[in-house]
Amino acid sequence: MVTYNPKDWWKLIFAFHKSDTFRQLLPGILGVAVFTAVIAFLENDYFHATFKNTTVIHSLVGFVLSMLLVFRTNSAYDRWWEGRKLWGAMVNNSRSLMLKIYNLEGEANIKDEIKYLMIDFVWATKEHLRHGVKLKDLSEHSRYAITDNADNIPLAIMGLVHKKISLLLNGQSDMSMKMVYLNEDLKSFMDILGGCERIKKTPIPFSYSLFLKKVIFVYIFTMPIGFVREFGYWASPIVALIFYVFAGIELLAEEIEDPFGTDANDLPTDNIFKTIKQNLSQIF
Repeated sequence: MVTYNPKDWWKLIFAFHKSDTFRQLLPGILGVAVFTAVIAFLENDYFHATFKNTTVIHSLVGFVLSMLLVFRTNSAYDRWWEGRKLWGAMVNNSRSLMLKIYNLEGEANIKDEIKYLMIDFVWATKEHLRHGVKLKDLSEHSRYAITDNADNIPLAIMGLVHKKISLLLNGQSDMSMKMVYLNEDLKSFMDILGGCERIKKTPIPFSYSLFLKKVIFVYIFTMPIGFVREFGYWASPIVALIFYVFAGIELLAEEIEDPFGTDANDLPTDNIFKTIKQNLSQIF
């Protein structure tokens, strides 16, 4: 995730980052500009077309397309923000659970193992939402207790956490009460994992995305037919600008609807993991 000052207007206006939509769309912008210039030459200079322009039709369709793109970006941002809230809950609930465990009676070495397992759980969740978890990157507390055929590594690690907590409380007279005391925090991690998986595995409906891209394509590539009659060769930069706006909004929505990757606009899950690791180490 890119860290920036939102009040620094001039720096942001003239900044060119690899995630900037203008940089990504530049080949398409130039292609649309050239295409429009060719249409202008053919209509005005070669065929000397005299039909009435169709800018009114494009104005009406543009309004409808704008409404579709508003819905698209809102739904994508809702997914991004929900992911951020889930990872915020990961920070808070990991602190809460480990503070409770630290103050329980029991062997210190088992508490240490639970701490390392929780750190592994957060790391595994982060990688699980990207390209998958590699067992060799886990600590020895998790690596040797999980089989190679485990499909969901974070779930397997949380199973180990439950076992260690049961071992920590084993034989204590108030074991059941303490389990109830810890259960809410333990359950929350499964809710967080499930919520993140839901965002990751449920993209925007295919038919909606397909329809929106087709409408943008048809809208942009039919626009020069009418615009060159009214604006001449000036239609070339105008159509290119409109293409940049509409395609840029769609491109932004595509990037933020899956917020768990490593793109510039994705959630800073690497930094959140480091924060949790530092917090749990501080508690112990």
